[in-house]
Amino acid sequence: MSELNTSKLQEFDDDGAIFMAASRNHENCKVGLFGVPYDGTTSFRPGTRFGPSAIREISKGIETYCPELNRDLEDLTFKDFGSLDIPFGAPEPVIQIIKQATEKLINLNLKPLMLGGEHSISSGAVAALTKKYPDLMLVQLDAHADLREEWLGSKYSHACAMRRCLEVLPSGQLFQIGIRSGTREEFAELLSTKRLIPFEAGKTAKALEQALQPHLGNPMYLTIDLDWFDPSVLPGTGTPEPGGFFWQDFAEVVKVIRNHHLVGADIVELSPQLDTSGISTILAAKITRSLIMLLSK
Repeated sequence: MSELNTSKLQEFDDDGAIFMAASRNHENCKVGLFGVPYDGTTSFRPGTRFGPSAIREISKGIETYCPELNRDLEDLTFKDFGSLDIPFGAPEPVIQIIKQATEKLINLNLKPLMLGGEHSISSGAVAALTKKYPDLMLVQLDAHADLREEWLGSKYSHACAMRRCLEVLPSGQLFQIGIRSGTREEFAELLSTKRLIPFEAGKTAKALEQALQPHLGNPMYLTIDLDWFDPSVLPGTGTPEPGGFFWQDFAEVVKVIRNHHLVGADIVELSPQLDTSGISTILAAKITRSLIMLLSK
């Protein structure tokens, strides 16, 4: 991907709502939150460009305290930078802007938390973090494998998100949880590489704990595609898949992740206009709250 030379790089639009309890000042902060309002490669139902602002707007309706983690956002310091000023159209320039913006946060000693937008954006943040953490490992919660080489003529489609991440991930360590949709070739790869971690709704995340145990202390990036959740609790996503997971399942994953060295994360694929009840957005805001707490260790 060619380097871009433009004054628009790393620019954030901080007008509008701010995530609850966040600061606009990065002093003494550990986490930097920013949005990427992009859905240029959406292949079914668009609308993820509205995700970041919807999460911020609805966050004032949930508590700052998380009982699962026994932490309160009021006790933490994190900055909401606003959303990146990005071009419409092809994903390549957007991913490059994300990479440079993530590098900016890293240089401020902040752990990046990215609100999408669709899943094509993840490789930009992963590429930036591997410069500081060459042994970075990637954990993916998703309904889809996202291992295609290209989709609808684009190598940077959201259906290729993990393939592009693997290309910039020196460790090659990718752990995929909850995948239930993909091509025959993708599932053959998942099984042959043993990247697919067994996990059933309503069960503990014991297999994930065992898979990650040898990597305790290593830096981790967590990417959460919201279609990991069952459409009955999160219908507001562009490519819903039946047979998904629930809040308590996410809490079980959090119990494992909290013991590891989380250095960055993203939440993607919220299309708030597809769920007029607002429940999908509330769930996304609660996940954001959990990730801020996990990153604030």
